[in-house]
Amino acid sequence: MTTGSPQRTAADRLPVRPELADVEPYGAPQLDVPVRLNTNETAEPPPAAFLPALAQRIQSLELNRYPDRPHRALRTALGTRHGVSAEQVWAANGSNEVLLQLLQAYGGPGRRAVHVRPGYSMYPELCRTALTPAVEVDLDDDFQLTAEVADAITAAHPDLVLVPSPNNPVGTPVARDVLRRLHDTTRALVVVDEAYVEFGPADASALPSLAGLPRLVVVRTFSKAFRLAGLRLGYLVAQPWVVQDVQKVRLPYHLDAVKQAAGLVALEHEEVFLEHRRRVADERDRVAAALQALDGVEVWPSAANFVLFRTAVPDLFSRLLDHGVLVRDFSTKPRLAGCLRATIGTPVENDAFLAALHASLA
Repeated sequence: MTTGSPQRTAADRLPVRPELADVEPYGAPQLDVPVRLNTNETAEPPPAAFLPALAQRIQSLELNRYPDRPHRALRTALGTRHGVSAEQVWAANGSNEVLLQLLQAYGGPGRRAVHVRPGYSMYPELCRTALTPAVEVDLDDDFQLTAEVADAITAAHPDLVLVPSPNNPVGTPVARDVLRRLHDTTRALVVVDEAYVEFGPADASALPSLAGLPRLVVVRTFSKAFRLAGLRLGYLVAQPWVVQDVQKVRLPYHLDAVKQAAGLVALEHEEVFLEHRRRVADERDRVAAALQALDGVEVWPSAANFVLFRTAVPDLFSRLLDHGVLVRDFSTKPRLAGCLRATIGTPVENDAFLAALHASLA
């Protein structure tokens, strides 16, 4: 008589949802290379005083207890930063979770989300996860969200509109009058994803329009200008009813106590955290000018911490990688044939990128 585990077959495996069968997990490559410019992280670390201040703050946390579920202190501090009440602010584990919660609250079967192309490549993934049918609308030939593009979005009869401003991967901001047009010609929640807005002009944010546009939601992150990509903290600013609604889909105690403390410490040191933005913008403009000076290279204007450029070299991504430089390859994406995106790094990293590009184009 034989004993042991019964023989298993493929029938023992529960199939994943049909729409996920051929899906690859989202994510840019994380390769160990000398110059990593593919995920729009900030090259400079947080200010030196941040980690000691956070360590001291953590000492007072009761980690055997659940965190403050509505994260009141953090929402109050963020409200103070933007001149709104705490009731108009909601935070989560990165801006992606904020966007997912909005889709879970206002999307789903029978609803429709619209996003632009080119645009943030996570939007379709988030829509699928939230079981929300999605429609893509093309930007114009210069990759701008114009009044005409806004009218095409309106024609799709959206319940939610996802607008990256500045656009990722292009880097162009969206004008406030276009956002107003989207708001006033649809019944949709207009979600403006401002992950990179701190690197652009001071008047680029949609936040001043909140009072007059009740269905406007502005989403921000600590990952970019605050130099805290490893923290995974993002938030939205909107009308109080939006904050009330997203709490209906949030997980219990979704924002841990350490993350809340880290956000508060960062806000207390905001001026020091953000003082690097001018350096990033100057480097961005320097890199863009160097790219524009090259024959056969097309560059898009950027108000973010990256630049999108196009060449006719089909294997340029691999050539740069051979030189130890990792950028983001968009060359197989719709409307982006031949396009790569380079994050702005330190001056040394940017020089290495430009040198590798010169060598790869030779």
